[in-house]
Amino acid sequence: MTEHDGKSPARPAIDALSPLRWLAWGWRDLVANPLPGLMHGVGLAGFGGLLLWLAHDQFWWLAGAFSGFLIVAPVLATGLYTVSRQAQQGEKVCCREVLRVWLSGDRRLMGFGLLLALAGTGWVLTSAGLITLWSVAPVEKPVDFLHHVVLAPAPGLFEVWLLLGALLAAPMFASSIVTLPMLVDTQAPLWVAVGESWRAVGSHPVVMAFWALLIVTLVGLGLATLMLGLIVIVPVLGHASWHAYVDLKRAGSIRTPRA
Repeated sequence: MTEHDGKSPARPAIDALSPLRWLAWGWRDLVANPLPGLMHGVGLAGFGGLLLWLAHDQFWWLAGAFSGFLIVAPVLATGLYTVSRQAQQGEKVCCREVLRVWLSGDRRLMGFGLLLALAGTGWVLTSAGLITLWSVAPVEKPVDFLHHVVLAPAPGLFEVWLLLGALLAAPMFASSIVTLPMLVDTQAPLWVAVGESWRAVGSHPVVMAFWALLIVTLVGLGLATLMLGLIVIVPVLGHASWHAYVDLKRAGSIRTPRA
């Protein structure tokens, strides 16, 4: 069965193609109301470019800066959820509503952003400890990481580094997949939103894994274009995350209190 919500698209049940539909709907929202999304994209791409310029030759500064940037970026894109929510109701919003979300002083959003930042810091420290203990030579610059970790003659370090990163990233993803849209949409306490995010992942593990893969791939493409691709990728993913939340809520995979 499908559901209709005013001018929102028909929404099939959650299935393997749902993440692709979320991206399509995210693109539709960006095209229909481009200014807020492009402002987010330009802002985050510019900030990422600044980090790259400041720390380009210092591997650990670069790793720390980008880990924090990529983890906290979803918090900075919360205004896009408001844009998509109003679009579902046939309304078009612009910068005032986005600024209202940013300046709301919502302690739940700030608290979640702090938790994500701490998690990113933990990953950088863990990664540094692993590479420092295992690498045959000091890693100080990006080229050192490439030579002594990625292209190391003896296999093991890079594979363990990737596995460790995946193990640390998985619970962070599970904790955030619907948390931020729910905090914007409702007055749910932070711990409730995080719990429902885990519930959604547990209900659809394969679909959520595919969604995570798409996010990582698109963000990687954005970084590979020296941040320019993020101008479009950031708003599309922001809007798409709202549609993921809506679909999961309608499917009964998450339970939300009344806004």
